[in-house]
Amino acid sequence: MIEMQLGGLGFDPKNMSPIVLLRDTEERNFLPIWIGMFEAAAIAMELQDFKPPRPMTHDLMTKVIDNLGGSVLRVAINDIIENTFYAVIEIKMGKDKEMIKVDSRPSDAIALAVRTNVSIFVSEGVMAKAKMVNAEKDEEETKKFESFIDNIKPEDFTQYFDKS
Repeated sequence: MIEMQLGGLGFDPKNMSPIVLLRDTEERNFLPIWIGMFEAAAIAMELQDFKPPRPMTHDLMTKVIDNLGGSVLRVAINDIIENTFYAVIEIKMGKDKEMIKVDSRPSDAIALAVRTNVSIFVSEGVMAKAKMVNAEKDEEETKKFESFIDNIKPEDFTQYFDKS
């Protein structure tokens, strides 16, 4: 497993789909994962320390795990099949601290990871299949993406939420 960090959020310019970008700790290799609009908003709001008036789904998940005596250990992007990424959330539960793995979409696992401040890992096989992007080769694209990330705000996603 390769430890990754959340590099930021962006949009695929071809179809304006949200993308979460993971990067290795040396900032040489990136893994883009296309995600849903609501998951992108949930991640962006947490990164911007924006607290909605009511708990979001990932906040609820965090509270439920905590109230049941568990703690999130880490999340792992562990497979990619036909361009679909798969993840697991590893949780220690109960008095015996039994470790359980919960199947998850990567976007939900990442949203939970940013709320619980746990590490994000990606299997070597996923990195190989996803054809890692070398930042040195794509320096211009990386700079554009970083500029976008530096200027994104939770409000940018509010148009997709029901205001009732």
